[in-house]
Amino acid sequence: MSKLHIKKGDMVFVNAGDNRGQQGKVLSVDAAKQRAIVEGVNICKKATKPNAQNPQGGIIEKEAPIHVSNLQVLDPKSGKPTKVGRKADANGKLVRYAKKSGEEIK
Repeated sequence: MSKLHIKKGDMVFVNAGDNRGQQGKVLSVDAAKQRAIVEGVNICKKATKPNAQNPQGGIIEKEAPIHVSNLQVLDPKSGKPTKVGRKADANGKLVRYAKKSGEEIK
């Protein structure tokens, strides 16, 4: 299992696929499958049986996972898509930074 360039809570840009050009916040990341769920992106319809949360049942819309290769982190400074690098900070801990601006990604 390799380290991914995106984490939960990151703002990302979709650079490929049907949802190309959309932006959203990462809700969850599956590192083993290299997929992420992004808020408001890659919406699919799912038929559900009646249950406690949805007593009526019917069709609900939810986000489907997207492969991480189709996502780019947004630069915290400019708000544009950027590549992500890793460098050691003052304490020797690895931190992610935006390659476009050099800004640290929180």
